[in-house]
Amino acid sequence: MNCIPASCHRPARNAARFPLNHSDHAPAVAVESTTAPVSQFTSGVVLAIVGTFLFALKSIFIKLAFAAGAEPTLLLTLRLYFALPFYIAVLWKIQRGQNKSPMRWTMIARAFGLGLLGYYLASYLDLTGLQYITAQLERLTLFTYPAIVAVLAWLFLGERLNRRIIAAIVLCYCGVILMYSQERSMTGGTHVAWGVFLVLASAISYSMYIILAKPTMQVIGSARFTSLAMIGSTVFVGIHFAATGGVDQLADTPSIVYLYGIILALVCTLLPSFMINEAIMRIGATRTVVIGSVGPVLTMVLAITILREPSSVYHFLGMFIAIIGVSLVTSKK
Repeated sequence: MNCIPASCHRPARNAARFPLNHSDHAPAVAVESTTAPVSQFTSGVVLAIVGTFLFALKSIFIKLAFAAGAEPTLLLTLRLYFALPFYIAVLWKIQRGQNKSPMRWTMIARAFGLGLLGYYLASYLDLTGLQYITAQLERLTLFTYPAIVAVLAWLFLGERLNRRIIAAIVLCYCGVILMYSQERSMTGGTHVAWGVFLVLASAISYSMYIILAKPTMQVIGSARFTSLAMIGSTVFVGIHFAATGGVDQLADTPSIVYLYGIILALVCTLLPSFMINEAIMRIGATRTVVIGSVGPVLTMVLAITILREPSSVYHFLGMFIAIIGVSLVTSKK
């Protein structure tokens, strides 16, 4: 699901409280900054705004790639393989660092397995679902994943599900349902429900990854874990691509699709993930979350202006309701 690695995925006491960029599934380091010089604060805000904007472009470029003849498996393969050298470089640099103990094969296998769940499966479901629904509805559906994390933490980790979180979950999905009903009535699409189901399944897959990743991350470190998970997911995508006969399509793939793959890998994945992480270090997680909450609105505006997707006042109302819900589930009590 357009999953973007970050420095840390950790369920805290409120398991869903972390910076949001699920447009690419990318929670980042939950580090608060209480005081900061003016220049550092300003640069942090700029980084958060630009990073959020670049993440918002993800669905737009995927839609453009689909229009140019790409299909989900091909596009996911291009995206991950163009980004692969960077993850290998990060892992190599970490392993060359001082005081780095060798990793056990069991830890590597776990990281690969979680990469299968959190990056390969989640990304594939997201891209497939995006074929059937607008970028607006896809982004909003993904944006509600903190609510899913909260429910999973309640079911499996014994976390408390209080009235605030329950209200947040209700608001999140009221917003999605409102936008879904409008999109279905405006487009007359018979596959809108299937598209929402696939994107929701993507959000669930990534939420499960967040819950399960913490123990392995604590053993080998978040940076090594993220690199291994991304490398593993790239291997799985390559196997899927080869098994479905996709390799034969590479020669016939339009050059513009390759360009979109590069943009998705670098401009909409790697670059904004670094920007968001650095913004958190400079201005804190809470401020970065607030800025990131405008991401779905940016995607909506871009989808309307660039893709000419249909929209209405109810689309914006649904987006506003869901953003309030996510703000409740991710904010401090």
